[in-house]
Amino acid sequence: MIAIPAIDLREGACVQLVGGSYAEEKVRVEDPLEALKQWRRHGFGTFHVVDLDAALGKGSNADAIFRLTAYERGLTFSVGGGVRDSDRVEAVLSGGASSVVVGTRAIEDAAWLADIAQAYPGRVVVAADVKGREVVTRGWTEGSARDVREVLSVLEPLPLAGLLVTAVHKEGQLSGVDLPLMREVASTSPHRLYASGGVTTLEDLRALADAGAYGAVIGMALYTGRLDASAVAREFAG
Repeated sequence: MIAIPAIDLREGACVQLVGGSYAEEKVRVEDPLEALKQWRRHGFGTFHVVDLDAALGKGSNADAIFRLTAYERGLTFSVGGGVRDSDRVEAVLSGGASSVVVGTRAIEDAAWLADIAQAYPGRVVVAADVKGREVVTRGWTEGSARDVREVLSVLEPLPLAGLLVTAVHKEGQLSGVDLPLMREVASTSPHRLYASGGVTTLEDLRALADAGAYGAVIGMALYTGRLDASAVAREFAG
């Protein structure tokens, strides 16, 4: 399993939110490139970038994303946040991302998702953001009334790069991961599982690896120093 630092973008800065609440911003790094450089110094090579403003329809951090993906050859970036049309999918992938993360429209429009998955096989990651067991959309602000198992069944036949499953109820809480949820996804879906939400300790990472996760996205615990970045990178850097 690989550990993947999160670089969440808001108003041009790199931030970390508590519980997915835009009113609960706990960490802010004004230049996202400085965050990337910091994680590179520890040895990480794979990164998850999210445009929080685009996710809520409140703007775009496209310039910041391009600065990140253009910084150093050989790095791997998954990029998402507000990717809701085919032109944006193409722009993200042509702009240097290894994979594009689609959430809201992918959950709401199965035909569109099937089209882009076929157009870009192995390069589309579907974000299933989960509160309890319900998949939520639009920057975690709206419920879909759909159980995660139902969503997984729809995604099963598609040529995806993976599933990014975020336990929103754990996000930014530094209280551990939702292992039952991640075990269920890993055992149910044929796609690679990228687990997110609540990673706090090396034991959390080891448990996710044992549960079958391919990757784990880490945010708050790295930015606050709760996790030793060098220790994580030695054991799990991709």
